[in-house]
Amino acid sequence: MAEELGNPKIRTPKDPVKKGELVEIRSLIKHPMQTGLRRDKVTDALIPAHFIESVVVEYGGKPVLKATWSTAVAKDPYLAFFIKAEATGPLKMTWKDNKGQVFEASAVITVA
Repeated sequence: MAEELGNPKIRTPKDPVKKGELVEIRSLIKHPMQTGLRRDKVTDALIPAHFIESVVVEYGGKPVLKATWSTAVAKDPYLAFFIKAEATGPLKMTWKDNKGQVFEASAVITVA
């Protein structure tokens, strides 16, 4: 059975925000987040570790959040955080896992 991977989603405010306003960013990504300690129910073999190691967020081309994750994060991780909206610009999120896979998603924050 192949696991569904990736398909990252970012939710930003739909309407323009005021300069200096704190904006909530919410994201979700499909990922198994295997610890390497679980066993396959049929074969009893260990399921290899497969988890997101890092998350990087850039706003307007500058890094605003860097997170290092491990096997302690649940399957299909959800991440919410706030940033200060300074100017209209792109928000880019990049997830990297321990198998070298990279997942990216982008949105635009509009400042009125």
